Amino acid sequence: MSFKDRIVLVTGGVQGIGRAIGETFARDGAKLCIADVQETAGQAAANEIAALGGEAMFVKIDVTSTASVEAAVQQCLSRFGSIDVLVNNAGGGGHAQFVDTDEALWDSLIELNFKGPMRLCKAVLPHMMARGSGKIVNIASDSARIGGAGSSIYSSCKGAVISFTKSIALEAARHHINVNCVSPGPTETPLFEKLKSTEFGAKKLGKIDRFVPLGRTGLPQDIASAVRFLASDEASFITGQTLSVSGGLVMV
Repeated sequence: MSFKDRIVLVTGGVQGIGRAIGETFARDGAKLCIADVQETAGQAAANEIAALGGEAMFVKIDVTSTASVEAAVQQCLSRFGSIDVLVNNAGGGGHAQFVDTDEALWDSLIELNFKGPMRLCKAVLPHMMARGSGKIVNIASDSARIGGAGSSIYSSCKGAVISFTKSIALEAARHHINVNCVSPGPTETPLFEKLKSTEFGAKKLGKIDRFVPLGRTGLPQDIASAVRFLASDEASFITGQTLSVSGGLVMV
């Protein structure tokens, strides 16, 4: 697959899955907009990703702010002239039993994990529709498909992302825009490692490998490869779908 000279905007692109996505596209010749709230680390990440063979710029973004999203998208368009692929990867979770959560946590997770992708799609879709082409890949979670004890709000937000993906895919299809979703299972990211270090996470995730049919937790590159496929011409007749990348842990 070649993404030579295609413009790819990745949110949450500094580390973990987002970093692997950026590196994967860069190796295929894409021009990257690495969007993240971490400015210093973001600039360093963009430089390192560009060194892999593509071209990359960093844009600071807070996906919980409509103004920030619109400004970041405009920066990317001003630099490269178009956005061919949007990857909505930015997100995060607060892990607690539901009865121990409050509305402040609900609101913060909804703003980040659900309204964040909505804001990006609202900002990018008009441009893609005017051009008559584009690929959007949203990152959800398999906890959205089977539930997640201790992550009820996060899982619900990701479930909303899956439903949103299907609805937007229907609306965008006549403009030749593909909208799909990648749904990771347990994946070795900094956030995953941080969660495992907590008492709750250790009990829940400490021996998760034994439950995965393929015998291991995922790597960021596993997710990046799935995103790359769905953003490629080879997936031109696929839209509105959710692809689980979990080593067989989730089969629905």
